[in-house]
Amino acid sequence: MMFLRQAVGLLAFWGPFGTVSAQSYLDNSSPDSDTIAVKWIGGTPTINSGTTFGLPWPRGKYPANTTTFTGHGGNGQDAVALQSWVTASWPDGSIKWTAHAIGGSETVYEEYTVTASATSGNNTVKIPNTPSSSGLTVSDTEDEVTIDTGKVTTVFPKSGNVLISSIKTSSGQVVGQNGRLILRSQSGVEDDEDDTIEASIDKFAFESSIDNATVEYGKSSSVRALVTVRGKHHATRGAHADWLPFILRFYLYAGSDAIRVVHTLVFDGKADQDFVTGIGIQFEVPLAGEELYNRHIRLAGPNGGLLREAVQGITGLRRDPGEEVRTAQFNGEETPDVATWDTRVSSRLKWIPPWNDYSLTQLSPDGFTLKKRTKAGQSWVKIPGGTQSGGLAYLGGATQGGLAVALRDFWKRYPTGLDVSNAASDVGQITLWLYSPSAEPMDLRPFHDGLGEDTYADQLDALEITYEDYEGGYNTPYGIARTNELFLFPFDKTPSADTLAALTEYANEPPVLAAQPEYIQQTKAVGSYWATIPDNSTQAAQTIESHLDFLIKYYEGQISQRRWYGFWDHGDIMHTYDEDRHTWRYDIGGYAWDNSELSPNLFFWNYFLRTGRADVYRFAEAHARHTGEVDVYHIGPYKGFGTRHGVQHWGDSAKQIRVSTPIYRQVFYYLSGGDERVGELLHELMDADQAFLTVDPRRKVRQDNGTYVINPTALDLDLGLDWSGLAATWLIEWERRGPRWEEARSKLNATMHSIANLKNGFVTGLGLYNLYTGNIAPPETDPQNLGSVTVSHLSASFGLPEIISQLADYLGEEIPSAFESAWLDYCYYYGAGAKEQAARYGVSFGSLSLKQGHSRLTAYAAKKLGNSTLAARAWNEFLNTDGFSPSSPWTSELVNGSQVLVPVDEAAWVSTNDAALYGLAAIENLAQISYALT
Repeated sequence: MMFLRQAVGLLAFWGPFGTVSAQSYLDNSSPDSDTIAVKWIGGTPTINSGTTFGLPWPRGKYPANTTTFTGHGGNGQDAVALQSWVTASWPDGSIKWTAHAIGGSETVYEEYTVTASATSGNNTVKIPNTPSSSGLTVSDTEDEVTIDTGKVTTVFPKSGNVLISSIKTSSGQVVGQNGRLILRSQSGVEDDEDDTIEASIDKFAFESSIDNATVEYGKSSSVRALVTVRGKHHATRGAHADWLPFILRFYLYAGSDAIRVVHTLVFDGKADQDFVTGIGIQFEVPLAGEELYNRHIRLAGPNGGLLREAVQGITGLRRDPGEEVRTAQFNGEETPDVATWDTRVSSRLKWIPPWNDYSLTQLSPDGFTLKKRTKAGQSWVKIPGGTQSGGLAYLGGATQGGLAVALRDFWKRYPTGLDVSNAASDVGQITLWLYSPSAEPMDLRPFHDGLGEDTYADQLDALEITYEDYEGGYNTPYGIARTNELFLFPFDKTPSADTLAALTEYANEPPVLAAQPEYIQQTKAVGSYWATIPDNSTQAAQTIESHLDFLIKYYEGQISQRRWYGFWDHGDIMHTYDEDRHTWRYDIGGYAWDNSELSPNLFFWNYFLRTGRADVYRFAEAHARHTGEVDVYHIGPYKGFGTRHGVQHWGDSAKQIRVSTPIYRQVFYYLSGGDERVGELLHELMDADQAFLTVDPRRKVRQDNGTYVINPTALDLDLGLDWSGLAATWLIEWERRGPRWEEARSKLNATMHSIANLKNGFVTGLGLYNLYTGNIAPPETDPQNLGSVTVSHLSASFGLPEIISQLADYLGEEIPSAFESAWLDYCYYYGAGAKEQAARYGVSFGSLSLKQGHSRLTAYAAKKLGNSTLAARAWNEFLNTDGFSPSSPWTSELVNGSQVLVPVDEAAWVSTNDAALYGLAAIENLAQISYALT
């Protein structure tokens, strides 16, 4: 799917919110400068192989059809080729977010600038200004796509099983070919209680089968080309239907010899019949003409370490070929002419066995093993292993060149592997295993048999003890996905060890450019409910800042100490702690994996926005990659919904849009320059409301379960949990001008007016949603709209305050006033006393919790209404109700010895629910009512 790729050829948009001139906000909405600086997150890298980044722009300042962009590096005098396109627009059609790509370069500037310039226009697409030649050429024919970056030429077939038919360096050397996906699976697993089952297990082998391949690039001035290949895995051994749909995105930049690959798989198998035993990508490396002693293998260890070996080693022999020869081989250089060697070695080369195959296997985050052999049928020889491999492998020669492949977060995504095969033949292979065939089969079956929970009554009773919302049939992995990031590095000759070590670091932490937090904040392009940290913070504010810093660092440390890693798990965090066992409750129902419960995603991203810290960006990025893929369904009956927290990411029967809401990935999408996979996730939620036809979220608590029939024109909709996710979907589709943006705008408009028309607004709690029109009617219990009161502590805990704040920023004066009033009422009365609630609504809201998290609603109302008394109430709710308090320990303790399996830092008083809400409330309260904090 392709969204707007042109630079800025958009007209002002007309719609139900009225018309707005692109100039009407020009004087009061933006930083003054037209030149915006971006810097590398975490410091200037040593390598720039090309990158894409996003920039926000203030409302009304830059009309899309009359703005161009130029790029510079260093002191602003060095022009840099820049490819630019719009990723979001304000309602008036002015630019809200842009993406910019820069090519690879030998010079890496500490800072780059992007300048927006007005030009005369006649509604035509404006191509960004760049230096005269970007060095990138694209050929798109019926059968294949060929991209030449100036450093490497890559050919992508549009059909068949080969994803990349050739990778050629600028010297004309083919160093990689016939790249394809490989997959292994089996029909069952050996049961410890039944040793006979193994005989009935069928084993299968598959390879990629392309459905289609497309290319996107700037037709007139291209710095970046994106090739997207979609398909399935086709059986090459055994009878099995095509399955495991894949999406591969190949990013190539002008002047760069690196190829970035974003690899996505969607699981569409049966958990009790399809057990994956290997997921890999394999390339052939031509080696003909290269002497065996000039062929090199490199495998990355930890911290820049490398295994440095030759196919036919000439070091350590009984006879010495000469120091110059040995040094050349060890360094990966062409050895001196064999005629110059000591003849006691050169005459006996045939007796030195060539090592044909190498294998590195990372089966845990704590260690990898290595082995090699001379050929199939011969014994493997162990090589001393290590802890955490950097995930890079190289095969090639000193004169023929070669190919390196790398997997980001290799050891964190265990079980993974790197294989080099047939290195002694004319054509070798290099295989990167995303799931190692040396590991146990991937078992996605439920972790218990249901325990006899056959009725809703039993399931609700079990919820009271393990907090798991179980229901048979709902604990399915069908439709979940996983995305990995890979890199390909071609070479004319074997590179130095330092080069490969640097590329290993590059692959694990790809350099990222971003604007400064102060600028992003001023544009209000991703919320106005956060703010940077002022230099003159009060002591009370500084104390809160220290608490936020503690929480971020604590979770970063827990990820490492608790080994929250693995193919499906990396990126997520745990929900609740077990202080008796000194561990997180990894095995207890709804207390295990967090699955975005109460919006820690928003805490992490807002904390990054206000600080610009590199560690927080990497943390939040991994979290976004996981929660948007593994915790959400992308195909099947639950498509668009996510799964509530549990022992398995897909195990709980509560399937809801509160988990999949796109606001959790919004910041990452825009900062990354519109990451295409994330953009795909954002757009696919446009059909999320269809899942209500399959899943009735209230099925277990209905009084009318015997007679209730799902009606697409009257679907029960929670005005907090459900509407917030739908509203976020519609707003993002609208501002991105996605394929269904007009539908999104219409439904957003209809639902806002509908909520405003309910007598009690958001306090109503539930409404009847018309899937086709977007209208929301009063709930079935109040058909006359006399005023229903249903308030839940969860309604505003999954991005509702943030998306409404963004709507207010986006629509400005065009936001329906009655809708805004309904929201301000909710914000005020949630934390008000029972008497005030009853006076306003006839009844009180009862006993409510999560007051600390909801203090940010009170703060929002205080700011909007200019009410200092309300601001003081908000800080009281934050500091003196529930959640964390100023007197909480705000430290961790080391637990070691026989109390635990391995030494850990423990803060038993921390739960992720409290951390998420404290973090969000602290950030938003400081941004909106810091003056009232004493």
